[in-house]
Amino acid sequence: MIRPEHVIADEAALRSLFPATHTLATLKVQRALDEHARAFIARSPFLCIGTQDMAGNADVSPRGDPTGFVQILDSRTLAIPDRPGNNRLDSLSNIIANPRVGLLFIIPGYDDTLRVNGTARLVTDPALLETMRVNDRTPRLAIVVSVDEVFLHCAKAFRRSHLWDPAHFQDRSEMSSLSKIILDQTNGAPDDDAKMRQIDADLEVEYSKTLY
Repeated sequence: MIRPEHVIADEAALRSLFPATHTLATLKVQRALDEHARAFIARSPFLCIGTQDMAGNADVSPRGDPTGFVQILDSRTLAIPDRPGNNRLDSLSNIIANPRVGLLFIIPGYDDTLRVNGTARLVTDPALLETMRVNDRTPRLAIVVSVDEVFLHCAKAFRRSHLWDPAHFQDRSEMSSLSKIILDQTNGAPDDDAKMRQIDADLEVEYSKTLY
C-alpha cells in the first residue's frame, strides 16, 4: 500500500524533485510542421494516438500502414486513414467527445520519436479518402489533426529498452497466443491443442483478408 505522504499531489512538489527544464527542451516545441517533422512523418509506418473521453478516461491506440501513410495536408494539418479494426471505436468515439489528441510517430530502427499534439476531427471527404486507398479499399473515414505542438523526443527510452536490438528480442512462443489469451479471458479456450492451433491459424487467415 502506498502511503499518502509518498504521493506527489501538486506540480510544485513534482518540480522540486527535478532540475530545471533545459532551455532547448522548451525552445524545440514548434507550432507547425517544419522540414524535419515532415521528413520524419514521411518515413514513419507506425504511430500511437492518445485520446480521452469527456470524463477523462484515457486510451492509446496503434495505427500502422505503409511508410508515410499519414498525409501532410499543410504545415498545420495531418490526415490519418482509419483502417478496419475490431469496431470498438474507442479512439473515434473519444475524438467526438473530446477532440484533443496526442500522436507519437515511430520509425523502425530510429531511437528518437516525433510527438504531435493537436485537435482532431473525423472526416469523410471522398476526395481525401480516395487518396488513402490501399488494395482497392478506401477507408470509411480519416482522422484529420490540426497541429498545435510538434517536437522530437530524445532516444533515452528506446535505448534503455533496447527495442530495436535483436539480441533483446523475445520469443513470442513463451506466451500464449492472442486467441488463447482472449478466449481464456472470455468464453474459455479449448483444452485440445489441435483445436487451439486451428483457431490461431484461422486468425492469421482473417488478418490476411481484413487488413484493409
